[in-house]
Amino acid sequence: MSQTTLLLNASYEPLSVIPWQRAMTMWCLEKVEVIAEYEDSEIKSTSKTFKMPSVVRLFRYVHRRYLELRFSRQNIYARDHYTCQYCGKKPPQIELSLDHVIPKVLGGKTLWDNIVACCLQCNHKKGGRTPEQANMKLLSKPYKPSYSQFTISNNKRKAPPKWLKYFI
Repeated sequence: MSQTTLLLNASYEPLSVIPWQRAMTMWCLEKVEVIAEYEDSEIKSTSKTFKMPSVVRLFRYVHRRYLELRFSRQNIYARDHYTCQYCGKKPPQIELSLDHVIPKVLGGKTLWDNIVACCLQCNHKKGGRTPEQANMKLLSKPYKPSYSQFTISNNKRKAPPKWLKYFI
């Protein structure tokens, strides 16, 4: 069983995705309430049977500290959904690269708002020019995602249907 459980804060905002075993432990310790269950999965003990929790909510509000999302090649690819930001193709990851929207030779920095995922063909075509100079258009403007925005959007794509109403 590799089911996971969505952990909500007391305010119903998503906090994290946890193993179902941890969710059950928290429920037994009366730290959470079960909001939704998986219909087709059960947990059996010697004397009882429980539905596996899909969504649990903390009874006490947890103040979250601000987490900084690490700048990395994989996080840029994930932010851009592994899609070339010039032609819109989704090549295999080995054929993706990073592109400086404003090239380094023109003073561009290696920052979240100046780097996009790009296929090798478009990167070669653009060269050391700006998108305007290369007559290429960006599909979306690069930005620095917040930690929660990033983790929620990544979990949203593979989330069970019962989780979706908790993602904003």
